[in-house]
Amino acid sequence: MKFSRRMDRFGDEIFASLNEKKLALEQSGRTIFNLSIGTPDFVPDQRLRDSLAEAAQDSNNWKYALRDLPEMTEAVCRYYKKRFGVEITPDMVCSCYGTQEGMGHLALTLCDEGDIVLLPTPCYPVFLAGAAMAGAEPFFYPLNKENGFLPNIADIPAEIADKAKFMVVSLPSNPTGSVAVPGTYEKLIAFAAKHDIILVHDNAYSDIIFTEEKGGSFLAYPGAAEVGAEFFSLSKSFNLTGARISFLVGRPDIVAAFRKLRSQIDFGMFLPIQKVAITALNMETDGIDYQRRLYRERRDALCGGCRAIGWDVADSMGSMFVWAPIPEHYADSMSFCMDLLEKAGVLCTPGSSFGPLGEGYVRFALVLPPERIKEALKAIADSGILNF
Repeated sequence: MKFSRRMDRFGDEIFASLNEKKLALEQSGRTIFNLSIGTPDFVPDQRLRDSLAEAAQDSNNWKYALRDLPEMTEAVCRYYKKRFGVEITPDMVCSCYGTQEGMGHLALTLCDEGDIVLLPTPCYPVFLAGAAMAGAEPFFYPLNKENGFLPNIADIPAEIADKAKFMVVSLPSNPTGSVAVPGTYEKLIAFAAKHDIILVHDNAYSDIIFTEEKGGSFLAYPGAAEVGAEFFSLSKSFNLTGARISFLVGRPDIVAAFRKLRSQIDFGMFLPIQKVAITALNMETDGIDYQRRLYRERRDALCGGCRAIGWDVADSMGSMFVWAPIPEHYADSMSFCMDLLEKAGVLCTPGSSFGPLGEGYVRFALVLPPERIKEALKAIADSGILNF
């Protein structure tokens, strides 16, 4: 049979392909240092596990949820006030099964076939996949080394901006590890207001920033709530990636439209998972601050260790990722990734998976402790892969 032509818009899922290669090498007895997928290796707080177990014992919690529990949306509101200093109301919040799912559904909410969306390049693959599902046309604005891998709205022609439906911004950035600097959000908000563009901010990594500053919320800036919304995730801050807990937070009409679409395809987040979210949002953030310091130790071990073996990798400023240029003697990131895996046993993700300007780089995830990262770097050095 013939499948939908829509499926032709998507390539093979790179993480699944890399995992198959990893499994084959492990079965042959090889030691593999997996720095590919950004799923935290830290253990979720015992209170979160207890919350799930307790909620699962209540038979009423196994029915359709049909909605977000009021106590959960209220917990999000309190958290935004406590953590980000931002006043939001329950009509500004809607849950989704992770930002990955949310980003795809938001594009369906906002776009018709042929609409233009502004996407960063390099960017996380789901940004492009979401636009593709909606039949929208991406216009890529570059994140380059010369501009600190930050959005440069001067690169977007006015005639494109006037036609664009929404713009995705991801800071701290996956995959580049860049973080906003003073003036970044103010310029983006003014740009969006001028051209009537909805800003969609991916705020998954606000708690993993390696400066003395704490990460914040796009909604803390004047005018933000009038032009857009952000995805706020519990995955990385609370080590709950498998639980898939994320929220779209922002302008009420955007959130309402998103909620309406999701009601057509889903009966609400599993109630025990909602209970976990409530517990997490009501916890103190001391553990998050401690965890950020651990991520920084990993960043220092990886970036500093790369430079020590002759690989010029700049320090990541935030997120749980490091964006590393491939050696000059390699023509493309996929061939370097394959050699790195086969010769050194180190698994990372080719930059070509992250859009047009991703080529020439690879992404490492900070998902191993410093001792294991040092072992991985020794394996890279011993393999000779960095030598001409």
